This record gives sequence, structure tokens and C-alpha cells, in this order.
Amino acid sequence: MLRRIAKTGIASALAWTRADALIATLTRSGRLAVINYHRVVEDGARSADSIPGLVVSRRMLEHQLDWIGRRFRFVSLDELGRRLERGESFPTRVAAITFDDGYRDFHDHAVPLLKRKGIPAAVFVVTDLVGTSRLQLHDALYLLLVRWGRKDGRDLKGLLGTLGLEVPALTARRNGGWDPAAVQQALLDGLPKAEVERVVQALEAEVRIDETTIRELQSLTWRMLAELQASGITVGAHTKTHALLTNEDDDTVREETAGSRHALEQRLGTRVDHFAYPAGRFDPRTVAAVASAGYRFAYTICRHRDRDYPLLTIPRMGLWETSCLDTMDRFAPAIMSCQLNSVFELLPSCRADHGRARRAARVNA
Repeated sequence: MLRRIAKTGIASALAWTRADALIATLTRSGRLAVINYHRVVEDGARSADSIPGLVVSRRMLEHQLDWIGRRFRFVSLDELGRRLERGESFPTRVAAITFDDGYRDFHDHAVPLLKRKGIPAAVFVVTDLVGTSRLQLHDALYLLLVRWGRKDGRDLKGLLGTLGLEVPALTARRNGGWDPAAVQQALLDGLPKAEVERVVQALEAEVRIDETTIRELQSLTWRMLAELQASGITVGAHTKTHALLTNEDDDTVREETAGSRHALEQRLGTRVDHFAYPAGRFDPRTVAAVASAGYRFAYTICRHRDRDYPLLTIPRMGLWETSCLDTMDRFAPAIMSCQLNSVFELLPSCRADHGRARRAARVNA
């Protein structure tokens, strides 16, 4: 609550004095905004069992899109890419809207709203999950951890020990118990996908996810994707399994990047130029793999760029249900203004290395 009070106060002062727009001018971040969403639900109050930061209600999405539309011109990723490729400047402020992971609720709740308002958008899909009932790995892990946390006699470190795993940063607690979001992030950050899957399997032996929740989190079908593409939605790749590429070996990175593009092109019959890094994680090795896979444009979730591949490290900003709320839980235009003018990104919020340590080591060698 104290953080939200401070954020509301700072944003109100900056927006009232127009200092947020000045900051955007000085940092050259005010002309272009690539916005990133994930899940879109009918009612935000029913998203309590979802990963914090990955859900927006249809009502809040409309609030945010309306605010953006009054100040930016919406463009497709293809138009955005063409301008960036040619080195053209943007005469007006432009915004591109993207959705990650390929949840079915994008089709059910976001697309009707986007069509009604005439807003172009893109969806990045995890191809191995398209048309299946399997959950995203991060969703399964989070939901199982939530249920594990309710279980008497829980001992997460003990469970990991039986798997031969030891993950640091499992100290974050909430209300006297494990914080499932913090634990989930530590596991995803610290382990390759195969080891995370072992943790999920061990948790599934102890607790279960109900069928209603599984249905709510299902992915798009191939038929839905074909219909979306025919209606003008850009379909991009988000790997085969949502593996965090920086945690994987070279063979896995190649299969995840090239394999997802191949699957989309084969099933949809069109060229796929756009790629989004899972969790925005990239380093020189993974960026090079994305280039080798044939993508022209790729997107992250922070403002760091790879100097050799700037078009394969295009920054995005994430928005979700509570990202622009004031202390009264109301949509706050001042906070939204600071978000879009990248004021909060002036603070060092990205902890990822992106290969800088390795570059420094080569320079000092």
C-alpha cells in the first residue's frame, strides 16, 4: 500500500506539471510504445488464482486502450517493423498492442473489443500448446504451488531436495507461508525447463488443479489462429514450450525458436516474421539463434537492446489489471501517463544480465 501511495503521488505531480512528457522527450521514449498483455478475463475479481501481473479484465483493458488511443495512433507490428527497418522516424506517437502466450481468452474477450475499436494487434503463441488442454508451464507451477502452500506439513525445500535440486531465493514469505509467486519466479529463473517439469510432476503427486481452472487457462486452437490471422491479427511465435531460452542449451534454443516458426508457417500457410522472448529473457547467444531462425523482429519486456541486433530486441512495456490503479483502486490517468512515458523505467527494474557480464569478461580477457 505504501508503494502505491508513493507511486500515485509521484505520478500525479509529474503528470500535472507535464514533467512526464519532458522525461519522455529527453529519453526519446515518447514516440513509440509497444504494449504487452497476457490473459484477458471477463471479470478482474475472478482472477485471484492467476499469476499476478499476467491478467487484465476486459473493462480495464478498454480503459487503457481508450487512454492510449486518444494520445497515440495504433499501428500493426508489420507497419512498425517496416518503419524501424528503414530507419524512418515516427511523425506522430504510435502504439502497437501485443498479447503473449496465446490464451484462448484472447480470442474470447480481447478480440471482440479490438475489432469494435478498430485496433490492430498481435498474439504470440506457444506452438506445442495450440489446440491442447495442457497448461503453460508457468501456470501449472504457480497453481500447484498455491495449492501446495495450503497443504499441512508442507516442506518445499524438502521436496526439492528429494529431486536433487537446490534453488536459492526461496526465502520470500507471505502471511507466514511461502509466497507462491516469488517461489515460482525463483524456480523459473534458476532451472532449465526439464528440471521445472520435474518439480511440477512432484507437486502433481501431492495436489491437483481442478478442471474448471484448467479450462480457463487453455490455449487457442489452430482453427482460432487461422480465423484471427484472416481477420488481420498478426500471429507471432513465442517458442514451442515457453522455455526461458537463457536457461537452455544451444540445441534446445534452436529447436524452440526455429521449431515454433516452422509450426506456425506450416499450419497457417504464411510467413512468420515476429518473435517474443518468453519472460523477455535474451542474451547474445539466444538473439543469434532468433536471427538464424529467420525472424525479422523480436520483442522483449525491458529497454535493453542488443547493439548487433536492435530489431531483434525491441522493447515492450507490460500492462495488467493493477498497473495503473491509484490508492482507491481506480484507473489513474496520471499513472497511465507515466507508464507510457517510461517514467518508471528510469529506475533499475530489470535484473537480467542480457549477456553484459560475458561481454565484459571478453573485453577484460
